[in-house]
Amino acid sequence: MAKIKVTERIAEWMASFGPENGYELSRAEFVKEAEAWYLRVYVDKLTQDGYANMSTEDCEAVSRYLSEKLDEADPITQNYYLEVSSPGLDRLLISEKDYKRFQGQVVDVSLYHPLDGKKSLQGKLNGKHDGILTIVDDKGNEKAIPAEQVSKVRLTVIF
Repeated sequence: MAKIKVTERIAEWMASFGPENGYELSRAEFVKEAEAWYLRVYVDKLTQDGYANMSTEDCEAVSRYLSEKLDEADPITQNYYLEVSSPGLDRLLISEKDYKRFQGQVVDVSLYHPLDGKKSLQGKLNGKHDGILTIVDDKGNEKAIPAEQVSKVRLTVIF
């Protein structure tokens, strides 16, 4: 089965299991690294007050559920490792929901091509609208970046 189909199945299964059990799928990926295949599933924990930290028990609960579904459907022909975790402190921002949720947070932006001589930028996320990502740098300058120039956007880990 193609990579996209496996991740679509994960999204379908999590669409019912997640809300019922207090979880939200952040993203899933099926990738080959060296000689091994990995099905990685990144999940957020939901509470009545918003989001909370994922525990190892939460990851285990999601992993058991997905393992059962994967065994039933058997969509992957090769050997693989299933990994379930939180998106992490330096999470990738993927969906429009991510951009809204983390508006005002400091992000690291990686670009395909240099902008003002730089391939990476950091700033406070203003938003992403109509194909334009806007951030405000530490000097208060707003940068408007066409989304097609953006390789990755991650939350910045500040210690």
